[in-house]
Amino acid sequence: MSVRTPTASRADLVADAALALLAERGMRGLTHRAVDEAAGLPLGSTSNVARTRQALLELAVRRHAEREARVLDPAEMPDPSGGPDALADGLALAVHRSLTRGRELLIARYELALEATRRPELRAFYDRTGAVLKEQLAAMLAAAGSPDPARHVLSLVSWADGLMFSCAAGSFSAEQPGLEEIRTGLRALLAGLLGR
Repeated sequence: MSVRTPTASRADLVADAALALLAERGMRGLTHRAVDEAAGLPLGSTSNVARTRQALLELAVRRHAEREARVLDPAEMPDPSGGPDALADGLALAVHRSLTRGRELLIARYELALEATRRPELRAFYDRTGAVLKEQLAAMLAAAGSPDPARHVLSLVSWADGLMFSCAAGSFSAEQPGLEEIRTGLRALLAGLLGR
């Protein structure tokens, strides 16, 4: 499993290999040596980039946030003036891509999230990286007419995370919903939240 790309920095290469290992082998399979092998780097290279396990996990969380932010191209983000339907369209596309071509990244996120429940120092780092998404969603919800964006972000993220977990690792893992099915669910949720 080589994750080497010609334009990646050494830190990105290490982080991408760590994410791939998390998805494939889980947290127990994430070692400095395994990352070196997966990235096609000489032994000891990962330790030069991330000396401790905590540093390696933080590197993976940072890289995960960067890659997850690219699930939707900025040009594909919904226009806030489009209201709830435009928001549902954009979010449905992001959820669908996470379940299909971003499945490995999604599973790595669950591994990191669970590890953060056991490591307070990782929890703080994980939460800081996730705050950016919450702020973006709150702004989109406010523009779509939400009277309480912070509360509605929690409902929206809970719905999307629940769907993604169920379909990637839970009891619906053999049943991937299509884009239109996700869009319909999001439209119904947003209609309830926004009273439309």
